[in-house]
Amino acid sequence: MALEEIDRSKSQLVIGAIAFLIYVFVIGGSNWMIGHVGKAIPGAHVLPVGFGLMAPSGVYLAGAAFVARDVLQRVTGTKVGILAIIVGALVSALVSSAHLAFASGATFLLSESCDFLIYTPLQSKNFPFAVLASGIVADVVDSVVFLTLAGIPLSLALGGQLLGKFWVMLSGALIAGWLRRFRVFSIPARTLRGA
Repeated sequence: MALEEIDRSKSQLVIGAIAFLIYVFVIGGSNWMIGHVGKAIPGAHVLPVGFGLMAPSGVYLAGAAFVARDVLQRVTGTKVGILAIIVGALVSALVSSAHLAFASGATFLLSESCDFLIYTPLQSKNFPFAVLASGIVADVVDSVVFLTLAGIPLSLALGGQLLGKFWVMLSGALIAGWLRRFRVFSIPARTLRGA
């Protein structure tokens, strides 16, 4: 193995571990925030996200989960990405009420699976676009399913939830464009077929 490949492997391991930890932290943090931060509404707490809209207070962290998982898959491959989804769902069950844990866990498994299915084929063609496109689809699925399962009125929070996560997805795509300049992000890690 060439020295350059060893350095790439070490970089992938370090960045992968950081992305994995960020992913787990933002899932737990978003669920905790929904129950504790912001203005109380039926079933949650909300924060402003712009244009007069409100969203459940964990919206920014929940949106960051999609970006962290995409980065994790980019540097470690699909198997670690799938593991992160499962661990994230388990963490969400540990840090919030049973009702929110069920809503969050079920929603993360569904929406992250959608994100995963869209991101995986697109990432080799255009990393920033893959982050944005998969994040937007996952955002819509996540928002509608989570709010419905959590019992948070769609009329109070759906628009804000979509907008808040869109800000994160847009930022994530810009960051992905910048990261692509670095060798460790220049090509995707092995896919499930090649792992």
